[in-house]
Amino acid sequence: MTIDYVGRLDDGTIFDTSRREVAIEAGLAEPGDIEPEEYASLAFTVGEGEIIEGLDEALVGMAEGETATITVPPEKAYGEHESDRVREYDPETFEGMVGQQPAVGLHVHAQNGLHGDVTAVTEDGVEVDFNHQLAGETLTFEVEVLEVRD
Repeated sequence: MTIDYVGRLDDGTIFDTSRREVAIEAGLAEPGDIEPEEYASLAFTVGEGEIIEGLDEALVGMAEGETATITVPPEKAYGEHESDRVREYDPETFEGMVGQQPAVGLHVHAQNGLHGDVTAVTEDGVEVDFNHQLAGETLTFEVEVLEVRD
């Protein structure tokens, strides 16, 4: 199946889209910064777990040309925000592990394969959130089915 989509949070903020013009309008990208493959239609096999579960389930049986607004709760998207996935490190230990000074918003790749974002920095500690950035969020997708393949 191939779809175009716009993904929104509960407050209406667009967090992702396959539509170039929507990405520009929403401030996700600047016109000159977009590569041709960015913001392209999404092609995947329904039922194979290639996209989030709630969206995958909702697309079953949809036909080419059909549109829908699909709401996906956290448990069928990126899960609930789990407090045990937020860790605190000593600033010196953090710098040794990451090779950079801590700064809020810094994205880090842990040796165990986890990805996280620095959410707080104090003299005593660096807080890193290893939850997916959309964990705990209810997501709404406006989708248009462009193609259905066997």
